[in-house]
Amino acid sequence: MNLFVVVATAVWLMLPAYIPNNAAVLAGGGRPIDGGRTLGGRRLLGDGKTYRGTAVGTTAGAIVAVVLNQLNPTVADLLGAELPTFPTLVLVVLPLGAMLGDITASFLKRRTGRERGAPFPGVDQLDFVAVGLIFAFLVAPGWFLDSFTLPVLAVILVLTPLLHVLTNGIAYVIGVKDEPW
Repeated sequence: MNLFVVVATAVWLMLPAYIPNNAAVLAGGGRPIDGGRTLGGRRLLGDGKTYRGTAVGTTAGAIVAVVLNQLNPTVADLLGAELPTFPTLVLVVLPLGAMLGDITASFLKRRTGRERGAPFPGVDQLDFVAVGLIFAFLVAPGWFLDSFTLPVLAVILVLTPLLHVLTNGIAYVIGVKDEPW
C-alpha cells in the first residue's frame, strides 16, 4: 500500500472520531455532566463537558461514518484502493469513545490542577484517539485488526496532533474557542 493510500485510509477511519469534539463545541452550552460537583476542591470535569455536546458530537461522528459507508465504493474507486466500511456498532462507539476520551482528559486535567482550556500536551491530542480505538477494538476486533494496520496507526499517531493544532487554531481565529490549543 503506497503512502497516499495509507494516509487516506487513516483519515477515512478516523473521521468519525475527529468530528465529534468539533461538533460538541459548535453545539454550545447545556447542562454540565458533572453537575457542578467537585473533588478535592476542583470541578470533576468543568462546564465545557455537557450532555448536549456529548450527544451532538457522538451523533455527528456516527452520521459521518454512515455517509462514509455510502461514499465508500466511489471513493475507493477514485483511490484505486479498498477502504474499510464501518460496522454498525463501530459507527457509534468510535465517536462515543472519542467523546469519552475527551471527557477523561478533562477529569485528568482537573486532577492535575489545570483549568478549563489549559494545555495538556500529548493528552489533548491523543485522548480521543486512544479511547475511540479501544472501543472500536472491543466491539469489532477482527474489523479493527484488518483496518488499523501498523502503517495506518503510525499515520494516525503523527497526523492527529498536527490536525489537532490546526483545527484548534482555526476555531480560535473564528471565535468558537477561547484559546488556540
